[in-house]
Amino acid sequence: MTHVNHTLIEEFPEYKEKLHELKLNDSHFVGLHDKYDEVNEAINKAEAQIENISDEALEDMKKERLALKDQIHALLK
Repeated sequence: MTHVNHTLIEEFPEYKEKLHELKLNDSHFVGLHDKYDEVNEAINKAEAQIENISDEALEDMKKERLALKDQIHALLK
């Protein structure tokens, strides 16, 4: 099974410079970015079967990642 990493650069390639700028200058964005990376890494490990979690827990993490992505996208616009 192929896993998509879902990094923010891959999700928002058109905002590469803006992502960099916010990471340097916006502490709220940095917190969202860090949390997104943390949740995304946990999802990747679960999908690669490196860590075993329930299907429900995986779905909850995916919902959290999507909510974080929406918040980040709002800051990028």
